[in-house]
Amino acid sequence: MLDAALKTQLAAYLEKLQQPIELVASLDDSEAARELDELLGEIAALSPKITRASGDDARKPSFLIRRTGSDVQVGFAAIPLGHEFTSLVLALLQVGGHPVKIDEALAQQVRELPGDYAFETYMSLHCQSCPDTVQALNAMSVLNPRIRHVAIDGALFQAEVEAKQILSVPTIYMNGEEFDAGRMSIEQVLARLDTGAAARAAEALKEREPYEVLIVGGGPAGAAAAIYAARKGIRTGLVAERFGGQVLDTMSIENFPSVEYTEGPKLAASLEAHVRSYGVDVITAQRAKALHPASAAGELAGVELESGATLRARTVILAPGARWRQTGVPGEADYRTKGVTYCPHCDGPLFKGKKVAVIGGGNSGIEAAIDLAGVVEHVTVLEFDGKLRADDVLQRKLRSLPNTAVHLNAQTTEMVGDGAKLTGLRFTDRTNGQVSDLELAGVFVQIGLLPNTEWLKGAVELSPRGEIVVDDRGHTSVPGVFAAGDATTEPYKQIVVAMGAGSTAALSAFDFLIRHSAPAAVAQAA
Repeated sequence: MLDAALKTQLAAYLEKLQQPIELVASLDDSEAARELDELLGEIAALSPKITRASGDDARKPSFLIRRTGSDVQVGFAAIPLGHEFTSLVLALLQVGGHPVKIDEALAQQVRELPGDYAFETYMSLHCQSCPDTVQALNAMSVLNPRIRHVAIDGALFQAEVEAKQILSVPTIYMNGEEFDAGRMSIEQVLARLDTGAAARAAEALKEREPYEVLIVGGGPAGAAAAIYAARKGIRTGLVAERFGGQVLDTMSIENFPSVEYTEGPKLAASLEAHVRSYGVDVITAQRAKALHPASAAGELAGVELESGATLRARTVILAPGARWRQTGVPGEADYRTKGVTYCPHCDGPLFKGKKVAVIGGGNSGIEAAIDLAGVVEHVTVLEFDGKLRADDVLQRKLRSLPNTAVHLNAQTTEMVGDGAKLTGLRFTDRTNGQVSDLELAGVFVQIGLLPNTEWLKGAVELSPRGEIVVDDRGHTSVPGVFAAGDATTEPYKQIVVAMGAGSTAALSAFDFLIRHSAPAAVAQAA
């Protein structure tokens, strides 16, 4: 199953195993079981520290990676290739004694967590969001053997998924009850389990010294700003709910100069490593609540966090990014993750053989429809405008697919369901007022982005669309506060544009520090 190059690469990684491990497989007579058996055999042959054993887990095919003679283990009810291959490699290494690379204080918090927890993550091998969750819970189970985790491929165990009415991945169960849905980090899981964690984190943040530059947002704009600021030798901080921002939800990137192809999570990981290499104080799992501009020249601005802490800085760069725009129609919120979804790559396989709709006729909507057409029974595209706005090449491809249909001038008015899951959608033809109902298992909303700027109202000037108003140097309406990226009035929402804008904002912030009684450190850096 693994080609020669991948085997060579994996063998090099497995040399880092410090302790022997067992691959305990529970198999049946299915083709998937034969594939899993082949994969595990190939892995075991790459290291003398790996042995194989037979198990009898209720889920077949599945396997455990167990540290020999201990309680440390990680489970997969899956053939973890595709996006989850990295999760498999990390699990092998971590169970085999290779250190989990997280902050030691965070690791100790996991070790000291009281109670017993059995986690199950329902995921898809096509989901770029799932590996973060799988890897977080795997790492926690290695650090604390009282935590158990198994990653379950929803496409492989479709009957189980349908019985639990799981229509979005990743979906996490804990001790048999639904715990959460969506990408989660170790910090976010701990915040749910350790109720005092948020308060302790807030207290610790209150002790942070003021920054010369504080960046709000961990996407491409924020990362570029952090790199450019830190290279000036000034104290730089970056606070974000998650590092990577919207890039983490981007399946493929083919227009980044000098890189023919990459995927969002890979780019985000590279950006984070680059930022941390400069000693930037990176604070994650924190959401900004309010901006408090400096009261007078020479005073400090403050960024208040929802946790209760306030970070202070001489200059602030706003790069909060954007999120998927919602339709706002009745039923959308009720059936979110129960048939209403925003990620076709993540959740598409869960609708295999079913009828779905895509709302939105731009590039993202038509790309979603094309991808889904290869999995589902039928795709209906609903576009509010009188024409599709996607590139011609995408429109031609869509028209060539026999299991697709397009409705123009279609105003979605309601998403309907049976109380547990989505069952259909209602729309009105804007040209004649005719109301139509579609019977559907899923609706994929692809109508653009909404800037994450609600917390900035009244603090800086915003456009009617809620975007931060900036000039060509990243200045906002407030002296000492700069902005970059998808949350600004920059018309082109592209990764490379956001990076350039983040760099510009950092250089402008440095210029501001120099011109406004910068401290000695800034003057020396200049």
